[in-house]
Amino acid sequence: QLQFVESGGGLVQPGGSLRLSCQVSGSHKDVWPIGWFRQAPGKEREGVSCIRPTDGTTRYSDSVKGRFTISIDDAKKTVYLQMNDVKPEDTGAYYCGAEECWIILTRPHLVTSAGQGTQVTVSA
Repeated sequence: QLQFVESGGGLVQPGGSLRLSCQVSGSHKDVWPIGWFRQAPGKEREGVSCIRPTDGTTRYSDSVKGRFTISIDDAKKTVYLQMNDVKPEDTGAYYCGAEECWIILTRPHLVTSAGQGTQVTVSA
Protein backbone atom coordinates (compact mmCIF):
# COMPACT_ATOMS: atom_id res chain seq x y z
CA GLN A 1 0.00 0.00 0.00
CA LEU A 2 1.40 3.36 -1.04
CA GLN A 3 0.73 6.68 0.67
CA PHE A 4 1.14 10.12 -0.87
CA VAL A 5 1.41 13.58 0.63
CA GLU A 6 1.31 16.51 -1.78
CA SER A 7 2.55 20.00 -0.95
CA GLY A 8 3.76 23.19 -2.57
CA GLY A 9 0.55 24.58 -3.95
CA GLY A 10 -0.47 28.21 -3.65
CA LEU A 11 -1.39 31.38 -5.48
CA VAL A 12 0.83 32.32 -8.42
CA GLN A 13 0.54 34.93 -11.13
CA PRO A 14 0.28 33.97 -14.79
CA GLY A 15 3.72 33.37 -16.20
CA GLY A 16 5.11 32.50 -12.80
CA SER A 17 6.51 29.26 -11.43
CA LEU A 18 5.65 26.80 -8.70
CA ARG A 19 7.11 23.48 -7.57
CA LEU A 20 4.89 20.78 -6.21
CA SER A 21 6.19 17.91 -4.08
CA CYS A 22 4.80 14.44 -3.55
CA GLN A 23 6.21 12.46 -0.63
CA VAL A 24 5.77 8.74 -1.28
CA SER A 25 5.86 6.02 1.34
CA GLY A 26 4.86 2.40 1.61
CA SER A 27 5.74 -0.80 -0.18
CA HIS A 28 6.70 -1.13 -3.84
CA LYS A 29 7.33 2.60 -4.14
CA ASP A 30 10.27 1.93 -6.41
CA VAL A 31 8.24 -0.03 -8.91
CA TRP A 32 5.06 1.76 -9.75
CA PRO A 33 4.97 4.81 -12.04
CA ILE A 34 4.10 7.95 -10.10
CA GLY A 35 2.19 10.75 -11.70
CA TRP A 36 0.26 13.93 -11.29
CA PHE A 37 -3.28 14.69 -12.29
CA ARG A 38 -5.41 17.74 -11.55
CA GLN A 39 -9.03 18.67 -11.13
CA ALA A 40 -10.57 22.09 -11.55
CA PRO A 41 -13.89 22.95 -9.89
CA GLY A 42 -16.77 21.44 -11.82
CA LYS A 43 -14.47 19.58 -14.19
CA GLU A 44 -13.22 16.05 -14.54
CA ARG A 45 -9.76 14.93 -13.56
CA GLU A 46 -7.07 15.69 -16.12
CA GLY A 47 -3.80 13.79 -16.41
CA VAL A 48 -0.70 15.98 -16.22
CA SER A 49 2.50 13.96 -16.08
CA CYS A 50 4.08 10.73 -14.89
CA ILE A 51 7.49 9.19 -14.31
CA ARG A 52 8.69 5.60 -14.13
CA PRO A 53 11.19 5.21 -11.28
CA THR A 54 12.66 2.09 -12.90
CA ASP A 55 14.08 3.91 -15.93
CA GLY A 56 13.26 7.61 -15.45
CA THR A 57 10.93 7.75 -18.44
CA THR A 58 8.66 10.78 -18.29
CA ARG A 59 5.46 11.67 -20.10
CA TYR A 60 3.34 14.79 -20.25
CA SER A 61 -0.07 15.87 -21.42
CA ASP A 62 -0.10 18.18 -24.41
CA SER A 63 -1.47 21.00 -22.27
CA VAL A 64 1.65 21.15 -20.07
CA LYS A 65 4.38 19.82 -22.35
CA GLY A 66 7.28 22.25 -22.51
CA ARG A 67 6.17 24.08 -19.35
CA PHE A 68 6.09 21.42 -16.62
CA THR A 69 8.86 19.03 -15.60
CA ILE A 70 8.44 15.94 -13.47
CA SER A 71 11.38 14.52 -11.54
CA ILE A 72 12.11 12.10 -8.74
CA ASP A 73 14.53 12.17 -5.82
CA ASP A 74 15.02 8.55 -4.87
CA ALA A 75 16.83 9.36 -1.65
CA LYS A 76 14.00 11.59 -0.43
CA LYS A 77 11.28 9.35 -1.91
CA THR A 78 9.79 12.48 -3.41
CA VAL A 79 8.37 13.26 -6.83
CA TYR A 80 8.40 16.87 -7.95
CA LEU A 81 6.40 18.79 -10.52
CA GLN A 82 8.12 21.99 -11.61
CA MET A 83 5.52 24.28 -13.13
CA ASN A 84 6.80 27.14 -15.27
CA ASP A 85 4.95 29.75 -17.32
CA VAL A 86 1.73 28.84 -15.56
CA LYS A 87 -1.61 29.86 -17.03
CA PRO A 88 -5.04 30.46 -15.46
CA GLU A 89 -6.20 27.15 -16.94
CA ASP A 90 -3.61 25.38 -14.77
CA THR A 91 -5.72 26.25 -11.74
CA GLY A 92 -6.97 23.24 -9.81
CA ALA A 93 -6.25 20.70 -7.12
CA TYR A 94 -3.17 18.68 -7.98
CA TYR A 95 -2.89 15.08 -6.88
CA CYS A 96 -0.14 12.52 -7.13
CA GLY A 97 -0.76 8.82 -7.36
CA ALA A 98 0.55 5.51 -8.59
CA GLU A 99 -0.73 3.79 -11.69
CA GLU A 100 0.37 2.90 -15.19
CA CYS A 101 1.36 6.08 -17.01
CA TRP A 102 -1.23 5.71 -19.76
CA ILE A 103 -3.96 5.50 -17.12
CA ILE A 104 -2.67 8.55 -15.22
CA LEU A 105 -2.59 10.59 -18.42
CA THR A 106 -5.71 9.37 -20.22
CA ARG A 107 -7.94 7.78 -17.55
CA PRO A 108 -7.08 9.61 -14.31
CA HIS A 109 -10.55 8.89 -12.93
CA LEU A 110 -9.35 5.28 -12.56
CA VAL A 111 -6.49 6.21 -10.23
CA THR A 112 -7.48 5.01 -6.77
CA SER A 113 -4.11 5.26 -5.03
CA ALA A 114 -3.55 8.99 -4.58
CA GLY A 115 -3.04 11.70 -1.99
CA GLN A 116 -5.29 14.45 -0.69
CA GLY A 117 -4.07 17.03 -3.17
CA THR A 118 -2.62 20.52 -3.09
CA GLN A 119 -4.40 23.57 -4.51
CA VAL A 120 -2.85 25.66 -7.26
CA THR A 121 -4.45 28.96 -8.19
CA VAL A 122 -3.14 30.97 -11.12
CA SER A 123 -4.47 34.49 -11.03
CA ALA A 124 -3.33 38.06 -11.38
